[in-house]
Amino acid sequence: MKKLPICTYRISLYLVFYVLFSPWLTEMVLADTRIKIEVMLRNGAFQSSVKGVVTNKEGEPLMGVTVQVASSKRGTITDLDGSFHIQANPNDSLIFSALGFRAQTVVVSGQKQIHVQLEEDVTQLDEVVLNAGYYTVSEKERTGNIAVIKAAVMEKQPVGNPLAAMQGHLSGVNIVQNTGVPGGSFEIAVRGRNFINGVSDPLFIVDGVPFGSQSLAASRVSSEIIGGGISPLNAINPNDIESIEVLKDADATAIYGSRAANGVVLITTKKGKSGKTRFDAHLSTSLGRASHFLDLMDTQQYLEIRMEGIANDGLADLLENPVFDFFWPDIKSWDNDRYTDWQQELIGGTAYRNNAQLSVSGGSVGTQFLVSGAYQKETTVFPGDANYRKANIHGNVNHRSENERFRMNFSTSYTHEDNRLPGADFTLKAYSLEPNAPAVYDDEGNLNWENNSWDNPLAALEENFEARINTLISNMLISYAIWPNLELKSSMGFTSYRLDTHRAMPSSARNPSLGLTPQNYSNLTTNASQRESWIVEPQLNWRERWNNFSLDMLVGTTFQQETTQQLVIRGRGFPNNELVHNLATAETLEIISDVDSEYRYSAVFGRINLNLSGRYILNLTGRRDGSSRFGPGKQFGNFGAVGLAWVFSEEPIFGESSLLSFGKLRGSYGTTGSDNIGDYRFLDTYTVSGDEYDGTTILEPTGIFNPQFGWESNRKLETAMELGFFKDRLLINTSWYRNRSSNQLVGIPLAATTGFPELRGNFDAVVENSGLEVDLRSVNVRSKGFKWSTNFNLTVPKNKLVAFDGLESSTFSNRYIIGQPLTIVKLYHALGVDTQTGIYQFEDYDGDGNISSSGDLEWVEDLAPKFYGGLGNSLTFGNVTLDVFFQFKKQKAYNTLRFDATPGFKGNVPVELFDRWQQPGDENPIQRASSGFTTVEDLGSYQQRSNAAVSDASFIRLRNISLNYKVPTFDNGLDVNVYLQGQNLWTLTDYTGPDPERPNNTRLPPLRQLTLGLQISF
Repeated sequence: MKKLPICTYRISLYLVFYVLFSPWLTEMVLADTRIKIEVMLRNGAFQSSVKGVVTNKEGEPLMGVTVQVASSKRGTITDLDGSFHIQANPNDSLIFSALGFRAQTVVVSGQKQIHVQLEEDVTQLDEVVLNAGYYTVSEKERTGNIAVIKAAVMEKQPVGNPLAAMQGHLSGVNIVQNTGVPGGSFEIAVRGRNFINGVSDPLFIVDGVPFGSQSLAASRVSSEIIGGGISPLNAINPNDIESIEVLKDADATAIYGSRAANGVVLITTKKGKSGKTRFDAHLSTSLGRASHFLDLMDTQQYLEIRMEGIANDGLADLLENPVFDFFWPDIKSWDNDRYTDWQQELIGGTAYRNNAQLSVSGGSVGTQFLVSGAYQKETTVFPGDANYRKANIHGNVNHRSENERFRMNFSTSYTHEDNRLPGADFTLKAYSLEPNAPAVYDDEGNLNWENNSWDNPLAALEENFEARINTLISNMLISYAIWPNLELKSSMGFTSYRLDTHRAMPSSARNPSLGLTPQNYSNLTTNASQRESWIVEPQLNWRERWNNFSLDMLVGTTFQQETTQQLVIRGRGFPNNELVHNLATAETLEIISDVDSEYRYSAVFGRINLNLSGRYILNLTGRRDGSSRFGPGKQFGNFGAVGLAWVFSEEPIFGESSLLSFGKLRGSYGTTGSDNIGDYRFLDTYTVSGDEYDGTTILEPTGIFNPQFGWESNRKLETAMELGFFKDRLLINTSWYRNRSSNQLVGIPLAATTGFPELRGNFDAVVENSGLEVDLRSVNVRSKGFKWSTNFNLTVPKNKLVAFDGLESSTFSNRYIIGQPLTIVKLYHALGVDTQTGIYQFEDYDGDGNISSSGDLEWVEDLAPKFYGGLGNSLTFGNVTLDVFFQFKKQKAYNTLRFDATPGFKGNVPVELFDRWQQPGDENPIQRASSGFTTVEDLGSYQQRSNAAVSDASFIRLRNISLNYKVPTFDNGLDVNVYLQGQNLWTLTDYTGPDPERPNNTRLPPLRQLTLGLQISF
């Protein structure tokens, strides 16, 4: 056989190789080519510039819309005029999304200009992200109870404290303002009072940093004028807040363990947004007046009652004897035709508040910043030049790396407050000063003492109270994505709260007839307090998704330390009143309080969240806490919760045409705790009394060692249903809860012979809070020229003492009853006025023939609200927006009889006491008049502690109204808003006291305020 040439073999081999391997080679070459093309695409080799504008259906530009390239993580945000600029491939798709609008995807298709109109979405529950503290969750998929108030609502209220902005807006959150004096305190309770003793305040966290809400004010320095304390939350500017979330049930709070028994309040401040640098200026001025005056007696009524009381006591003859004129100067010395409206004179002034704020924000997609500064000055309704000034600066920097693995957020705020007030609240004097009292100044402009016959109320202006407060809050959050689904992060925070107060009381503030001098009376009390805290919280978060199943795991640890110092010193005996502010010139110095304490806290916490098809959700949270506030063997506690949710509207039975657009059943159960009982309470403690014995300083015992001192526990149970109708235009959330607090830390008072004031320990007492909460949101009208939405919330709470072993034999037997709320008061049962004697009558419960506190205080009244809530409506007509919010409460409270029940005493009283008994047979509700100078039977003090002194104090209050006008401008980059706001403008109530929400005759009620403001953005 003839051999073929060698070249023929080679050609044949090549053909076989080509036939067998060419598809693989072709694929390899194509794959390599694709990789190169993808790299080139990522590097922008084939990309072009795409510009455009995003508007709503009315053609108004939308700022802050996220524009993202679907094939990458690259994105941008629209500017003030709705414009955007981004690099994209010809075949890419752009995703446009913004809160409150339906997301829209647009294919570039080689276009250079794209105009997009976004349609409004009523709620978009998937995109409403709630801050749950250590994690975030969409409103649709949350398993816990989280109430939220946004900046848009707070900005419409002329208030200086975040708690004031929250009043009435959140179900399950009851907030009461203690005083109308600027810088005063508030009371807040989330789902009621859980503990017999101790603090009811929730845990406050500002940008991830725990912030102490308890005042460091000393009672001997400031309690009278400031209303029980100075709220540290005054340092947080409401205009700097983006949102406030309140965590209420076990699922939401258990991850905070021992600090969450009373709920958690999360305050998130504003952050910068990418885009052009934006300047925002905010100017406002407010006028404030006392919201209500009491109906008091005029001069003729007052003198008639006074003379009648003197006659009833058999002292008419002494009235004619000049020797006894000093007993009744209001009758014998003062002008009986004179009348002064002391409410108008002492609390009838106008308070002015001026507020200015400027902020700068902006940045790129990777780095955003915000810096804002604000200044506020507020006066009071009192006479004099008292004022409150506050200046604060807030800054935030947010950065993420180009590959989005590294993220950093730093926020800080610093606030300086200077509160200068008179030495006393004039409110009590305004209610009680005689209507014919002399003029406050004589003809020469000096304080008029009218021959030393009265205490001139304006002498309190000679006294001085001042509080200087410096607050620093800073936080840094650093995170790094080790893998796409594994993130390591750490939160680090530091807070410093410094309070310096003093109260100067010169002898010139007292009646000269007392013979007081700077050497024997003038005194100065100072309080220097500081609280510093640092916290570090490393965390590891892992997320994974498999088809319809997702898993989210979080584990972290907490290290926190807090130190508190307080030094209260009183100086006495000054050379003269001009030196009363200089402690170095005092003759004697007395240390009232010297506190130096340290609190250490550590914890390990975790969360596991399982989500199946977006329908079935399981959330597990847990925490193990360690606190230095408990003794050996009792320092650690375990807390945890389970939350379940079924989004049944995702089931196939509910289609697109269903009226029910959203439906969810959820429930939770778990435990939280409390260590908010002060430092070193389990140890033997002593204090320096300030007294001496034979030249030796005396130590007084204040606490007894108790090694069994342990955690308080709070078990929380909740079930809830959330419904949405008409594509979520109507949302209704209903929750039922029951919290049971046990292992109560109670201070049992001890007999004085023991040498100790009380024994604090855990007692087998159980307090239960249960209730129903309803939240409703609706979009009633949504058209091109008119929008109308409504918000409504209702809370029906119930509190009771379930168990307390040995209550009947304890010192608490006169305060609490098993089965009754902790908020009850025990009173005498008033039976009216005896028609023959004209004296108040009361039920003799123990049948011993006498009325006494030991056996006849058996009438029970509950002073807690039966229900409370709020109703708000927002209406927009073109460029005009009107917001109206009403707050309501159903409750009882002490009326004016609590403070005055017997007519005829020296000092003015409400005119209702004029309807008194005068002769046998009269059936008037007020007993006979009395001068108060004799031992004639007078049961007025019993009437003040009877059920007659309690009446209905329900109210509906126009808490806030806001009218905003957006001024049309030719320059699209300029936004101008003019607004008029009112706070506490009108109250519908049958209550006749100073204020139904804070019925206290000794403190100034919250003011009625009207604010005019201007906002400019460019």
